[in-house]
Amino acid sequence: MPIGQLFKAPKVLIGVVHLPSLPGSPGWGGDMGWVLDRAQEEASVLEQGGANGIIVENFGDVPFRIGSVEPETVAAMTLAVARVKQGADLPVGVNMLRNDAKSALAVAATTGADFIRVNVHYGVMAAEEGLVQGDAYETLRHRRSLGVEVKILADVLVKHAVPVGPQDLGQMAQETTYRGLADGLIVSGPVTGQPAEESDVAVVREAVPDGFLLVGSGVNESNAARLLASADGAIVGTSLKRDEIVSNLIDPERVKRLAEIIHELGS
Repeated sequence: MPIGQLFKAPKVLIGVVHLPSLPGSPGWGGDMGWVLDRAQEEASVLEQGGANGIIVENFGDVPFRIGSVEPETVAAMTLAVARVKQGADLPVGVNMLRNDAKSALAVAATTGADFIRVNVHYGVMAAEEGLVQGDAYETLRHRRSLGVEVKILADVLVKHAVPVGPQDLGQMAQETTYRGLADGLIVSGPVTGQPAEESDVAVVREAVPDGFLLVGSGVNESNAARLLASADGAIVGTSLKRDEIVSNLIDPERVKRLAEIIHELGS
């Protein structure tokens, strides 16, 4: 099944469940039951508000490391994604920060999740944490060995990072799709909550005209029409939160309003 059919809408809204700090991270509060209850509640708000999908991130585990996360993080993410998956009748995804595609696939395979987000799937980026290297070779073979149909959404020149040397956005989109075999692409702004450039979205769409393309940061009620003109939808976190503060809870009314706008664009 092509990834676009997974979400069952012409223009899709994928809401983010930003998990609080998990076991092992500096901010861990010691109560996994509370983390799971909050994840389930936020997923319910997204579903009831009209979202077409949900992605779960270990967002509270700052500072992040490059590559493989610790076993306790995988265990906690598995519990959280399973709780969300069991309670929501929507496609559910996993983003294992920062860039642990293998663990994300493991969580998805174990819980029955539908897709993962890989920040650097193909190529190399310089981030605050160090060099982030894509490993499409390993990721695709690991997915094959697990025998699952989990889709891979891959960022193109991901936020919170810069290319190592000059980089052509359109060419990277093509490489990520046709050589990295990503199922869909994501274009984002420079950091969490800041919008992508309309021109960047248009460049990627022109480079991969038949691909599934999402905007991965900064989409809100005022700019959705412009940013999604060339895209198939958006992954949205910050603008769905109360007062648009990423650490706040999701605001049900913000979800409903943005979902209506995006679905109207699709019609």
